Amino acid sequence: MTHSSIRVALIGYGFSGKTFHAPLIRAIPGLELALVGSSDAAKVHADLPDITVVANPLAAATAADIDLVVIATPNDSHAPLADAALKAGKHVVVDKPFTLDLAEARALAATAAMHDRLLAVFHNRRWDSDFLTVRKAIDDGFIGRVTHFESHFDRFRPEVRDRWREGDGPGSGIWFDLGPHLLDQALQLFGVPDSITGNLATLRDGGRSDDWAHVVLDYPCRRVVLQASMLVAGGSPRFIVHGDAGSMIKQGMDGQERQLLAGMTPGAAGWGEDDDALIVHDAEGGPREIGATAGDQRLFYHGIVDALHGRAPNPVPPVQAIAVMACLEAAAKSARALRSVVPALSEAERAGYARG
Repeated sequence: MTHSSIRVALIGYGFSGKTFHAPLIRAIPGLELALVGSSDAAKVHADLPDITVVANPLAAATAADIDLVVIATPNDSHAPLADAALKAGKHVVVDKPFTLDLAEARALAATAAMHDRLLAVFHNRRWDSDFLTVRKAIDDGFIGRVTHFESHFDRFRPEVRDRWREGDGPGSGIWFDLGPHLLDQALQLFGVPDSITGNLATLRDGGRSDDWAHVVLDYPCRRVVLQASMLVAGGSPRFIVHGDAGSMIKQGMDGQERQLLAGMTPGAAGWGEDDDALIVHDAEGGPREIGATAGDQRLFYHGIVDALHGRAPNPVPPVQAIAVMACLEAAAKSARALRSVVPALSEAERAGYARG
């Protein structure tokens, strides 16, 4: 780094940039949010009055005196902006989904390697309390060998909103929005599946892209069910996990998004705490409660700082982003073809997620 602090340009100040990236970046020692790329300077300055705002996203991606570019723009601009930033010598963090397709993902990874730049994807849900709690319980053997793993990311939004995520453009729809979170968590636990069976649908009146997704990952002696919907009132269990020695349910979702929307500073008292216990049923009887592990999405950006200073590996390397993209594509292809699809990955790409 050329500065004592890593100077960051955040491109995009919509929901993700404003809610997640800006507060998390500003909470990390060693990171300095120096520039925001946005066409709405007034919106940015209402929160960050002293920040330089650049309207042209390409200019922001290649700005001089910037070390790290964070891309939180609509999905169809991820690859071109990341490519420009990498070729300008910047390190890059891309919000999920990494790209629109597998070819773009591989091309970006090659560009990062060619220019010896860090390239990472913002899989912040690895550091959610619900996932960390379930992962620890699996590792601790509370239910033995996992045979059925069910992960829900459900909401109740019956009205279709006028925004690109719910439009009919490239990269829109619930599967490309929430699927990367669901897939990354599953691959963290179990590695890349043998095949994927996907079912995507548009169920809301006036819907222009998929707003319901049901995807099954096939492993030897294990099935992983990923579910996302815009029409689930009252919520659903976040995780349901069955094993050969018991079962467990994690009902409540991680609260960091809610805390950020309420204006809490990351790291403040109560940050990431989760009062919703994991419920375990096993041979010892039950139900019994296991206290939840606190979440902390700041750890993603702490990991970026450590990687840039050579103290630790990239927290989400491109090979893992490629695997998620291959699984996203396989599920979408399966939904169209009405058959199971094998993710189009090499053995080296499959090995990016080492667990199995």
